[in-house]
Amino acid sequence: MKSQAKAFVESQVFPQEMPQIFEKRKQVGILGGTFNPIHLAHLVMAEQAGKNLGLDEVYLMPSYQPPHVDEKPTIAASHRLNMLELAIADNPFLKIETIELSRKGKSYTYDTMKALIQNNPDTDYYFIIGGDMVEYLPKWYKIDELVTMVHFVGIRRTGYQIETPYPVIWVDVPTIDISSTKIRQKIQQGCSVRYLVPDKVIEYIQKEGLYQNEL
Repeated sequence: MKSQAKAFVESQVFPQEMPQIFEKRKQVGILGGTFNPIHLAHLVMAEQAGKNLGLDEVYLMPSYQPPHVDEKPTIAASHRLNMLELAIADNPFLKIETIELSRKGKSYTYDTMKALIQNNPDTDYYFIIGGDMVEYLPKWYKIDELVTMVHFVGIRRTGYQIETPYPVIWVDVPTIDISSTKIRQKIQQGCSVRYLVPDKVIEYIQKEGLYQNEL
């Protein structure tokens, strides 16, 4: 039988209710875009980048109004959100972040990530961008502050340089040459987009009569 003294010492060194001093931080990926419409290249990028980095989950984050100089019109945010929900319905690894749709106005990544970090202080964020976007990082709003807030993840793409003055984690993802612009053009022309867009999204587009006129 344990002596009372030994039991007392063990209770001090190994208390039964030991508080968790070092809790594991959540690792979350963010893939932003207009998703006008969501297509398979978006889904492959989110899935592959997130799994390659061992993230807990990846959020697809539709923008309300991109902060580009050459503003491109999009269909209603409600349609884009509905298509996103249909596209990821069978994949629990992928989620949707609607903060930019709720806030409305121009979607500056700095403002968005500042708000997300304040709301989720126990989370580390990995912001996923295509290799073609990395060269534009110097032009991003408050980029010097932003790179201290998130980990940028670049998707390697043939023909684009990987040199950048900013810290970027590079990952390899299967290349799929699909763009939302091409999808919209094909739909307008009456061409098939099967195997380019999830089936449920195609059904939604047809039901709602979307993209009959090019945006």
